[in-house]
Amino acid sequence: MTTEDTENERERPLPHVPETDTERRRNDDNREYDGVGSPPVSGHRSKSGPRYDSDVKPIKYRRRSGRTDDKETDEGCGRSDESCGCGRSDESCGCGRGCGCDTSAGKDVGTDGSTTETSSVSADGGTRPSNVDAAGNLTTLEFTTPSEGKSQDVSDGRPDRRVQVPEGVELDTPGYSIRQEMNDIDEPEDKTWFMELDAAVIDEGRCIQCGTCVASCPSDSIGIGDDGLPKLVKMCTGCSLCWDFCPRGGLRYERQWKITGGEDNVNGAGDPITEFSAKVEEAWRENAQDGGLVTSVLIHLLEAGEIDGALIATESEDEPWKAESFLATTPEELIENAGSFYNQTMALGNLNVDQWKEKLPAKDPESLSLALVGTPCEIEGIRALQDFEWDYASQEEGIRAIDYTIALMCTKNFNYERLIGEQLEAKRGIAPEEIGKMDVLNGDMMVYDRDGEMILQEDIEAFHGAALKGCDECADFTGYCADLTVGSVGSSDEYSSVIIRTEQGLKAWELTEPDLDYHDLEDRSAIGGLQSWDKKKAFKSLQRPFDPDAPRFIEYTEHASQYDVVLNPHESDH
Repeated sequence: MTTEDTENERERPLPHVPETDTERRRNDDNREYDGVGSPPVSGHRSKSGPRYDSDVKPIKYRRRSGRTDDKETDEGCGRSDESCGCGRSDESCGCGRGCGCDTSAGKDVGTDGSTTETSSVSADGGTRPSNVDAAGNLTTLEFTTPSEGKSQDVSDGRPDRRVQVPEGVELDTPGYSIRQEMNDIDEPEDKTWFMELDAAVIDEGRCIQCGTCVASCPSDSIGIGDDGLPKLVKMCTGCSLCWDFCPRGGLRYERQWKITGGEDNVNGAGDPITEFSAKVEEAWRENAQDGGLVTSVLIHLLEAGEIDGALIATESEDEPWKAESFLATTPEELIENAGSFYNQTMALGNLNVDQWKEKLPAKDPESLSLALVGTPCEIEGIRALQDFEWDYASQEEGIRAIDYTIALMCTKNFNYERLIGEQLEAKRGIAPEEIGKMDVLNGDMMVYDRDGEMILQEDIEAFHGAALKGCDECADFTGYCADLTVGSVGSSDEYSSVIIRTEQGLKAWELTEPDLDYHDLEDRSAIGGLQSWDKKKAFKSLQRPFDPDAPRFIEYTEHASQYDVVLNPHESDH
């Protein structure tokens, strides 16, 4: 080869090496495209794809055996068909040298005349792809033609219906009773599961939404559902604590009064240390309930460093007049949330300190001090929980942090949707956005607009259908287990009635008293009368004996027999 030939050979582009990004090529439609591409799966050139000429060298797959020298040249073998031994001189044999060797089987002849066994296995150790022929050429692929104008029919029968189940095979998910079939271990008689609390209390509509079951669960298995009711969120361990501490289940709440406050706490309004009618004189009281006592007491406790925060109720951002739990840590937050709501917040289900970590001071959780404002049943629940130490409980730190309790006088509470949505909006045409204040006083439900004008006054019994059914079983109108009890009964307009029951409550009162307008409780008989009415109502609704001297915890089997509850519902495959 001459020097001129060599130079021309160097300038001539190698066959079918993709151009760089700066080089452009044109397809059959004379449209530009990048030179790098892949042939279509059919093996034919697409009009819009890269160009492939007939002299493209096909891809070959082979593995050499018995050789240590795997070096190959780029020029091809340059030998005659006699030296390679394949008997062909075309370049479609696939050996990579243009010699025409069929390397799918047989022998390969080296440049020195030596031979090696060949195999159909590719160089990387894998087998030949199924979409190429023996010579390595890409073959035409065949695909199933998709149906046109058809879709899966999902309207025939249930959407969760199993299809193509083998004959005689049962695939239904087994119920809880399968435990009995899998082992012969007898369950302890005193072991109670959340499913039993669910069946006896929640499903029966008797849940009062206090959240005690959530706070008592050591495995954090109980959460709060979208309906505001307790819900099992992970496996129940059967520890029985949710049952034991439920004021409508295993907790004999009247016994808790006696344990917390002594013998006097089971007669009348108890034997409080002292009682007052009082009101706040600050301007912010206009937005408070009655005399604004609860907010004022909490502010003074906070400013005196007695507490780090108070668990109170706040209005939902999404639903007007729906209460939610909120930890207030500043006087401004307390004033902003002054006032009463008439639905439960599952307060004790929100005692997890980590839930409020960003609002609390950076101190040892054992040093935290909180106040709890709640209904009498919520105070009964926290007192019972504090009587026992469960070091492994998920909300133990929050339970221990409650140092002050304030009970709100309560004859009944309501389901939010039934009270606001059905009774007020649907039946009486009062939209939630119009309501500025609500109150229950002297047996009447009173609703005011945002200008302070009364827009509804009606007997509370007319709203009985919206009340929580479990409230009918409660005989604790004045919160016997609380440090302080606050309400409107027994005092004139703009004043709150305050009952101080413990030394802790007296400390809170003494911090607040200098900034109050107060005098002796105006009408003790009004409180006593409503308390008596509340007890009589409870005695009619309770299906168990009311006995302050009986054991604090009620066995599930005993409750089941009194309330006609199915025993062991978790084994009945319901």
